[in-house]
Amino acid sequence: MSSPSLIDARPLQSSPAEARALLARAEQLLAPDAVEQAVARVAGEITTALGEAQPLLLAVMRGGVVFAGQLLPLLRFPLDFDYVDVTRYGDATHGGELDWRVDVPAAVRDRTVLVVDDILDEGHTLAAIRRRLLDAGARRVLIAVFADKQLPRPKPVAADFAGVQVPDRYVFGFGMDVRGLWRNLPAVYALNRDDQSPRG
Repeated sequence: MSSPSLIDARPLQSSPAEARALLARAEQLLAPDAVEQAVARVAGEITTALGEAQPLLLAVMRGGVVFAGQLLPLLRFPLDFDYVDVTRYGDATHGGELDWRVDVPAAVRDRTVLVVDDILDEGHTLAAIRRRLLDAGARRVLIAVFADKQLPRPKPVAADFAGVQVPDRYVFGFGMDVRGLWRNLPAVYALNRDDQSPRG
């Protein structure tokens, strides 16, 4: 889930022209072919680690849906699939509490669970999902993210599988949004610093 802390958290009712201008000012970090290569590599690593485990793959809505959708056809072993929908709200700078829109399924008990999300940013949401799964009886919880943001401070959880590392900037595309926009891009971009609000 992309952190809201670097941009204005107010909903943006953008016209198509405004949305395109935001993208035009952004810096492309990863081209589509680099994205595809990263997904294929992660799929291979997951297959090696979990190919005999028949795991439950749990996508984190909404950001994780693009990565999960590209990843699933490359995992050619038996698995189950479900999702959770959880978000942080409240004070955009300090994160706020979690809103569990769709909680973890009962089927996690005694299972190996692979949580799939778009980005490991600050890590608080993924850490909370991991705790929730273990509390619900999951035997083992692993985390796969497309992007692992490089921060100058420790995170409360680490990814077991990561497609790419990205700098400490607001990134979007390939499931990651900017003000609710551009999750559908096949490439990954960093927001122009002039379009960012300073940290509060």
